[in-house]
Amino acid sequence: MSIIKKEVRAEYIALIQKLRLIDDTFFNACFDNNIEGMQLLLRIFLARDDLTVKRVVTQQSADNLYGRGVRFDVLAEDSEGKLYDCEVQRANEGAIARRARYNSAMLDTRELPKGMEFSELPETWVIFITENDIYGAGHPLYHVERIVRELQRPFDDGAHILYVNGTNRADTPLGRLMQDFFCEHPERMNYKELAERADYFKAEAEGVNVMCELMEKFGEKKMEEGREAGRAEGRMEGRMEGRMESARATAAALIALGKLTVAQIAAATQLPTEEVERLASVSGA
Repeated sequence: MSIIKKEVRAEYIALIQKLRLIDDTFFNACFDNNIEGMQLLLRIFLARDDLTVKRVVTQQSADNLYGRGVRFDVLAEDSEGKLYDCEVQRANEGAIARRARYNSAMLDTRELPKGMEFSELPETWVIFITENDIYGAGHPLYHVERIVRELQRPFDDGAHILYVNGTNRADTPLGRLMQDFFCEHPERMNYKELAERADYFKAEAEGVNVMCELMEKFGEKKMEEGREAGRAEGRMEGRMEGRMESARATAAALIALGKLTVAQIAAATQLPTEEVERLASVSGA
């Protein structure tokens, strides 16, 4: 276990008390290997009391040799072999249609080894739990399905996308579930499966330690990203300065020839006219 300074730990603990299930870090922690909790979610989302979850993992990566990979928030599999990618998104930009398309495609990519028939691809669900009503129409759920337009018949490719409206507070199983997703206090939650898990990470020593370490790792990652961004900015500035010095040297050589106007040299070197004039005055031309 990493050593966290006392004052930093106190800050983390205060932040942990403010976390809700709609917050990515807390969502991942609360649903990691939490079969009971994920089964509750999926049964309510899909209105299927018979759905049985057999496996749940969080922060599962899917690599892409040809481009960008993806990291799923929570990935679950049910007893029928169907796959569910559940994502929490506080900003609408994180749940755009093409993000859903990409997640769906990456689910397929990791599930079709060489030699398998396309018909063996499992049924998949990409589920976005959004803080806002992303379509603004007031529906608690938005189901996205492909159809054969001319026939008005389902395409039946086994890929489904579902948006869960986090603003829903109706007195229904789904409305009460959304209340829990935005609740900071486990004792006020409607569903014990979620309340007990949230309380473990907010009040029990072992769970609090886990959250503190997660927040420490998250902080270190952000710091490294910041350092890398700084290094990249420095490299860019260095390259730009190098190009400017090269352009100045070329301009000085052209000025020395005395055959081109300031405007022509500026156009040839892509230097500002004022810079070429300065170089000319320094050289005495």
